Amino acid sequence: MPEGRTGQGYGGESLLFLTDEQLRQGIEAMFFAYRGFTADPDRILAELSYGRAHHRAVHFINRSPGTTVNNLLSILGVTKQSLNRVLRTLIGDGLVISKVGELDKRERHLYLTDQGAALEATLSDAQRSRMRAAFKDAGPEAVQGFKKVLEAMMDADMRRAYAKLRD
Repeated sequence: MPEGRTGQGYGGESLLFLTDEQLRQGIEAMFFAYRGFTADPDRILAELSYGRAHHRAVHFINRSPGTTVNNLLSILGVTKQSLNRVLRTLIGDGLVISKVGELDKRERHLYLTDQGAALEATLSDAQRSRMRAAFKDAGPEAVQGFKKVLEAMMDADMRRAYAKLRD
């Protein structure tokens, strides 16, 4: 968005009174930013015939080794059938292992293999690089504002799940 143009974009106006046009621009910026954020991982995943669901599963298994299938279902907000399809592929390809719970034999705990951890690192490195450059360009105040906006857009349940991951 052009800088210094009061009345257009976001600059120079109270953020409490955004026009519909400014909100539309924000929505479109988010769509295009998401395309950029997922472009590098999508190329890597396509070479392996995987999709974004595989990426999300690998990401959150990496964040919480030993997470249960039910916890992953809760985080991802997908159906059990959908997640099972993704996990079957990741397990079959040697990226994830599933262990029966020690206390509750009905639970399945998920871990990345070395190969799965390597894929996760490759995918995350691409996204961290893009975010690092954007954050550096925007500056610390904009980064804090961006985080606040993202958290404010989350439903209460999502915000709790996000806070739990940060702890």
